[in-house]
Amino acid sequence: MENLLNWFEKRLPVMNAYKKHLSEYPMPKNFNFWYLFGSLAMLVLVNQLLTGIWLTMSYNPSAEGAFASIEYIMRDVEYGWLLRYMHSTGASAFFVVVYLHMFRGLIYGSYQKPRELLWIFGMLIFLVLMAEAFMGYLLPWGQMSYWGAQVIISLFGAIPFIGEDLTLWIRGDYVLSGATLNRFFALHVVALPIVLLLLVVLHILALHEVGSNNPDGIETKLPKGTKGENYQTQFPFHKYYTKKYDIIDSVPFHPYGTVKDLVGVGLFGILFAYVIFFNPEMGGYFLEPPNFEAANPLKTPEHIAPVWYFTPFYAILRAVPDKLAGVVLMGLAIVVLFLLPWLDRCKVRSYRYRSKIHLANIVQFTISFIALGVLGALPATELYTWFARVFSFGYFMFFVFLFFYSKNEATKPLPERVNYK
Repeated sequence: MENLLNWFEKRLPVMNAYKKHLSEYPMPKNFNFWYLFGSLAMLVLVNQLLTGIWLTMSYNPSAEGAFASIEYIMRDVEYGWLLRYMHSTGASAFFVVVYLHMFRGLIYGSYQKPRELLWIFGMLIFLVLMAEAFMGYLLPWGQMSYWGAQVIISLFGAIPFIGEDLTLWIRGDYVLSGATLNRFFALHVVALPIVLLLLVVLHILALHEVGSNNPDGIETKLPKGTKGENYQTQFPFHKYYTKKYDIIDSVPFHPYGTVKDLVGVGLFGILFAYVIFFNPEMGGYFLEPPNFEAANPLKTPEHIAPVWYFTPFYAILRAVPDKLAGVVLMGLAIVVLFLLPWLDRCKVRSYRYRSKIHLANIVQFTISFIALGVLGALPATELYTWFARVFSFGYFMFFVFLFFYSKNEATKPLPERVNYK
């Protein structure tokens, strides 16, 4: 068996990759609560892939049979209701952990040099995830699915010269129909998951090339691939390391990172199970009441709004009276996140050692984003529209202010070593 494993390892170094990218990956030892959400995102991704595969076995991607097949899954397929709720709850959970993961990168400066490409890959994952969620949102073929897709697809018509042709190409028909459902189904279950998995692999490879950031925002003094001074003395129960090195600011991902992540997985699993078994609709935010009615092109819901994870950008869209300007501004709200590594010109990463101005800017940005999310789910009254304009201004001003004050920002002295007390 040992000879067989050695023969296999020489031709496909699986164990070497496992040690490099998982078990022996040096993890800064001052990781905190905020560093759980990357692994939780991986967990939810696996959940979405597995439950999605099982759901497609009973789903009928046609305008005539889509809604009925969802009812069939919920009522007649063995444990179909559980698979459906795991998938629908997983979609919202994905955005919860991704938004928190992005927020952690924002406060600790994980987008700064040398991690610019890591941030870009992360933002591309976010963009593909939004497309994947939008495509999947149409598949139940309920009222909100139908009319929400109608509103979002019509936005492409505002693009000069090519808007109408582009809208027709996306729909695959002159109206939202079975042709639209078919192509969205193909993109949702085949094309976009492949792109998403590729980007996740690139994101992890980029992370492991430059190393993980930490709450102090300083580089660990440990040379990459080494494990620190008196390793056996400090961790005698860990059998993998026998050498001695200069400094120890990092620990191997296994068992220290895996145990830490398992605590997060346990807590996340409790919340996830609560939603699935006791509150799968989450007050209409995860599964909207109109979506329990079959799509009807002749009956418009009283209030059309996207799922909660799209509402911040939807509020920005509605805040602008002109349709084209609203689409442009909504697109810029995402594009500007890609530019964050170059907009922040400060040499200090973590908010812990930056000025109070930067902390205040992060706070107002967070408030603006949450407020936009709430306003995007509410009807577009005149008062709410004005609030949306105010908070849209706050959202964009975060990046403008950051660009100007970050270059000459008064910062605190950085510690010599990571602070893990």
